[in-house]
Amino acid sequence: MKTIGIDIGTTTISGVVYDTEIEKVLVSKTVNSHAFIESKNSWEKIQDVECIIHHAKNMLDEFILLHPDVQGIGLSGQMHGILYVDKDGKAKSPLYTWQDTRALQDGVFEDIKASTNTIVAPGYGLVTHIYNVRKDLVPEMTTSFCTIMDYFGMVLTGKITPLVHTSNAASFGFWKIEENQFDLDALEHLKIDTSLLPKFTSNIEILGKYKGIPVTCAIGDNQASFLGALKDDSFVLLNMGTGGQISVKSNTICQGNGIETRPYLNQEYLLVASSLCGGRAYAILENFFRSIFKDATGNESSQYEWMEKVAQENGMKVQTTFSGTRNEPNKTGSIQNITEDNFTPGALIYGVLEGMVQELYDYYVQMPIQAKHLVLSGNGFRKNTLLCTIASQMFMASYSLSENEEEAACGAAKLILYVK
Repeated sequence: MKTIGIDIGTTTISGVVYDTEIEKVLVSKTVNSHAFIESKNSWEKIQDVECIIHHAKNMLDEFILLHPDVQGIGLSGQMHGILYVDKDGKAKSPLYTWQDTRALQDGVFEDIKASTNTIVAPGYGLVTHIYNVRKDLVPEMTTSFCTIMDYFGMVLTGKITPLVHTSNAASFGFWKIEENQFDLDALEHLKIDTSLLPKFTSNIEILGKYKGIPVTCAIGDNQASFLGALKDDSFVLLNMGTGGQISVKSNTICQGNGIETRPYLNQEYLLVASSLCGGRAYAILENFFRSIFKDATGNESSQYEWMEKVAQENGMKVQTTFSGTRNEPNKTGSIQNITEDNFTPGALIYGVLEGMVQELYDYYVQMPIQAKHLVLSGNGFRKNTLLCTIASQMFMASYSLSENEEEAACGAAKLILYVK
């Protein structure tokens, strides 16, 4: 059976036409969404909803034209962020992305954390919503909110109310994983109107049809990537892209320091932990060397090939928490164990690569699992063999790269198989 999966990422939109019988991608495409809206506030990270929908719909239409015999459309995308909709199912706001940190302004986040025991972080949809409520920024006529991929499903099928899978609902924060429900008491304590919460489902349901093709409800990109990357879901998935992430399937709930238990499929869970800087740590370092090279020579060129060539382990330790952590958003990075012998570009490069993996490994050691094999995904691993080797050595496990580069889109394409 041919299916289509669309994944709406932070900066790009990816899609695949997938054959579920032979488990093979027939067509894949990725485009830049060009959706970020410039803001005078550095902490505001918002995107143009209609721009995203335009690019995603064009991609979908192109796939259907090439393969008119597809029998299902699955959706996924960036988690945590929200947009507001009205009674007609129309977007009333930009997309407030997971990178938006408005809640750190004016002590709002500190007050939220002091008022609840549930997992929250800046950029989580309900945290953003609470800030907007307090600052009177919620658009008039708002009746609910949802993720960008939920909204895309509404546009495709003509639904006027969101239906959010629990993988996305939980990403808003204030989610009681044991009860599979929002923490209504905590929200009401914060004087939040819970009638705006979207309807949610634990099952993969059909939203409706687009051009006669069934469209499933969307799942989070983390869950979709896990589904799309692993044929054996007992493996450990490490992703290194804009951020870093470790994901493991579990039948039980585990709440370690910085570890979330997230809804998955079939009443199972994913144990997930994220590094906020992730692959951007290496990009930041590359930009550093690039600027030095430009100042010295007058020419500007990519330094990635040179960096991987000269990287050398020499005792320097780099903590790559340049963007903080989920629990400590104001935390900074550091460089340690500097000596006159190892203060070299090669040691710094290796230290950053090792630090990127170390952030994920520190979460892994809290999980009740023993890795036998790593599946590595994301361009951070695909473009850097040394980073893969460091991960394998640190986790003491064999590794392979995910067979499908667009893991989340592939996972979305498989959702039609899980409809009950």
